[in-house]
Amino acid sequence: MTNVSQTITPTDINADLGKAIELVLLENKQVLEKVNYLSVTQLGQAIMNAQRIFVAGEGRSGLVIRMFAMRLMHLGRQVYVVGETITPAIQQGDLLIDFSGSGTTEHVLEIAHKAKEIGAYIASVTTQKDSPLAKIADFLIQIEAAAKQDHSHQQSEQFSGSLFEQSSLLLFDALFHVLSQNLNKSSENLWALHANLE
Repeated sequence: MTNVSQTITPTDINADLGKAIELVLLENKQVLEKVNYLSVTQLGQAIMNAQRIFVAGEGRSGLVIRMFAMRLMHLGRQVYVVGETITPAIQQGDLLIDFSGSGTTEHVLEIAHKAKEIGAYIASVTTQKDSPLAKIADFLIQIEAAAKQDHSHQQSEQFSGSLFEQSSLLLFDALFHVLSQNLNKSSENLWALHANLE
């Protein structure tokens, strides 16, 4: 077996890493400039008006939505991750934020349909505005990045759903920043809700 460390030199990595960082930053800037800010504003209002917020996503998308859930907790919102053992039943008037690049992730779609039947509001984050997940949404956030099944490199030179996940995280962090500023939440206010049993 070839030792990988012998086939790639530090000089190669250093030069390629700089180019890769430029690519990631450029692609994210291009995607985020296309986002409908009105839709994001409406989602922000829904977040502040909802009694309880639930989030759902699979894989890396699931990790991104969990990071956003943590920030919503820092804002003092009552937020739950679907699938966790302590997550209660969703009820009419609650908000579900679901996350799927393709908009067809089976488990996420099932969760959205069930929540809709119960009377919860649905916010869908996806690359595909005509997907099943988008069509069920009360609030749609379209991220115009390549879905993970798209390997054409027409929308992104990065692998799989990387750009979707990156830009979504940046967008959610920006929304968190705006909400915290509008609520006059200082860093000390936010930190007071951070986990202290670590």
